[in-house]
Amino acid sequence: MTMLDATKQATCPVHAPTDHPKVAAPKVGILLANLGTPDDHSYWPMRRYLNEFLSDRRVIDYSPWLWQPLLQLVILTKRPFSSGEAYKSIWNEEAGESPLMTITKDQTAKIKKEMTDRYGDQVMVDFCMRYGNPSTKSKVREMVDAGCRQILFFPLYPHYAGATSATANDQFFRALMDEKWQPAVRTVDPYFEHPLYIEALAQSIERAYANMETRPDILVCSYHGVPRRYLMEGDPYHCQCQKTTRLLKERLGWDDTEITTTFQSRFGPEEWLKPYTVEEVARLAEEEGKKNIAVCAPAFSADCIETLEEINEEIKESFEEAGGEHFTYIPCLNDDDAHITALSAVIEENLSGWIKT
Repeated sequence: MTMLDATKQATCPVHAPTDHPKVAAPKVGILLANLGTPDDHSYWPMRRYLNEFLSDRRVIDYSPWLWQPLLQLVILTKRPFSSGEAYKSIWNEEAGESPLMTITKDQTAKIKKEMTDRYGDQVMVDFCMRYGNPSTKSKVREMVDAGCRQILFFPLYPHYAGATSATANDQFFRALMDEKWQPAVRTVDPYFEHPLYIEALAQSIERAYANMETRPDILVCSYHGVPRRYLMEGDPYHCQCQKTTRLLKERLGWDDTEITTTFQSRFGPEEWLKPYTVEEVARLAEEEGKKNIAVCAPAFSADCIETLEEINEEIKESFEEAGGEHFTYIPCLNDDDAHITALSAVIEENLSGWIKT
């Protein structure tokens, strides 16, 4: 629904004086949220995006007195160039946007159709990004202006982590602070063990394996890493990732030797969750003789820089340099129908009591 449509539907409340401001018909907003993307892969858009991302205390929790000078004077001087080249290598040139943006739009369109087919004009479905555009604040404002008296906020992360789900929720609640008439809100729990999510993952693995001439020696489930310190401070992310791998293994009917859990995207000097994917794939090839592996990324709801560039290039290169011969990356669930079914089921469960069917 456009803002013009919402304005057309707005009316004065019954029994209100004639000069009362018009009020939009009430509805429920479903706001999907993903990490974010730069507007372009050139230097200044990359710098703005990285500055917002790396200034988030949920992501980098070092003292700002120490971190900000390093970030502003050193990291943001150099990293926009290297990150920009990485983004350029995967950029959707036709649409003029990153793959994450393209995929999130596709996911939103399919979920919107699902929700509209079920609930008609009682719902409004849209998406926002934690960093970059469209901003969380702008989309919350649009929903409130369109008459959303309730908003279901859905960070598209299967697993909870302070640096993903929590910071997305933080930004959502900050946006609500600026609203004169705040809607009632709910946030969605992580869905790392939801049966339909596990089923969607399993189906994607089975399809990929069915199309391979030789069955991989092992499936590496590579999750985005976080500092190990976060685990010791109570963040449940590590345990939730391990459980997803276990549930996937059980659904596939595999042995422990056929699947493993690793963590990628390490940043900075401290220890992160282990084993590190880039090192483990080399060890599997060199020490265990596993020359044919497949890699999937269950923590990502959509393919992005960490999967399309990091896994398909850096991690693949590490494997091949250690003697690996066949490396297969299995794409994220993206807008696969089974994934949309799973996400729609999670949404429906969380809308309980809010919508008349």
